Amino acid sequence: MKIWLPIFIVLSGVLLASDPEELVIDLEKSLMAPCCWSGTVYDHGHSEMENKIRQFVNEGRSKDEIIDYFVGVYGERILAVPVASGFNLLAWITPLVIGIIGLGIIFVFIRTPKDTPKEVPEEGKPTPFDNEIEKELKEFDD
Repeated sequence: MKIWLPIFIVLSGVLLASDPEELVIDLEKSLMAPCCWSGTVYDHGHSEMENKIRQFVNEGRSKDEIIDYFVGVYGERILAVPVASGFNLLAWITPLVIGIIGLGIIFVFIRTPKDTPKEVPEEGKPTPFDNEIEKELKEFDD
């Protein structure tokens, strides 16, 4: 009985992955809408591109073949997630570097001792520049 559960899970995963509608939605979320470049095809509802994607899926093309077609037509700009190679690698590395630097600054800020007065004047003992302070306060009151 225990052996059938992993086999069932694997088979259900294969069946779900082969669903054409899931592939269409995945592709629509992976490609930018070329009319305004402000969102994915899934979010934007670019009907011409949606029809082309559905046509390719119905022809039996793989996800990589369909993505390669659109990259060939529009360039890498069509990809919603940049490819992690070459100059695009900065899009993946820069947020990590900024995050590490930010955590380092926070760590240093927390670990730095706070400035505390080194000497607290005792009662009755005159503070430095006491006379000037009193003189300015009297002028301010007048």
